[in-house]
Amino acid sequence: MASGLYSSNAILIRMSDGRVLMKKNINQKVYPASMTKMMTALVALENLPDLQRKTTLPAGMFASLEKQGASMAGFKRGEKVKAIDLLYGSMLPSGADASVGLAYAVSGSEADFVKKMNRKAKQLGMKHTNFTNVTGLHNANHYTTVKDMSILMKAALKNSTFRKLVTTHKYSMSPTNTHPQGMTVHSTLSESAPTLQFKGGQILGGKTGYTRAAGLCLASIAVKDGKEYMLVTADADGSPWSKPYHIQDALNVYPKIQK
Repeated sequence: MASGLYSSNAILIRMSDGRVLMKKNINQKVYPASMTKMMTALVALENLPDLQRKTTLPAGMFASLEKQGASMAGFKRGEKVKAIDLLYGSMLPSGADASVGLAYAVSGSEADFVKKMNRKAKQLGMKHTNFTNVTGLHNANHYTTVKDMSILMKAALKNSTFRKLVTTHKYSMSPTNTHPQGMTVHSTLSESAPTLQFKGGQILGGKTGYTRAAGLCLASIAVKDGKEYMLVTADADGSPWSKPYHIQDALNVYPKIQK
């Protein structure tokens, strides 16, 4: 199965017993791009007891995100947003504005929140991972492996809210001071996928990622013949404007799983 992948790195795991069914360069250093936001969401969930509580998004956080061309959920400077809406804004449209908003909600700054992310990575046994930001924007010191990302995803999926975030394809947010009608966001996975169905099952959800340095990345979960599986891939050639080679890999790998 590992031959013929577009992605340079891949790990396929059966969720029931953690068995690795396929691997390709699983301990090689890769850049996680927006798969980072899975850790952002998990740390936020563990540190925000009230997901209905609102955070005001500081005007100062937007300029550098815009300058770096980060993907945004569409929040505005000074917007007062519920934590749950920031979580969906981070995980579905992959909004850097939402991710940094979560960092402010928990720690008052991105730098302090990143310390929590790195502590969590150590605690989970992600030995080859270091985070420098909450978004996955490229930084040479912001790296991981597909094996470490699978450890993260497996741990995060035990959180029922995280599981819901990662398997939701469309979400409508509460009205705010700058969006009186609220906002509706869509998952980058289902928006880019030609289909989420394959022979014998379907992709339930996941988190995409892309930077030029990281290539196309995807951490996904799927059900095949009634069993759950996880696939993490990184560094597929292509871009958000090309064919979704990262999703193509998932649609090729999952149907080949033998009972």
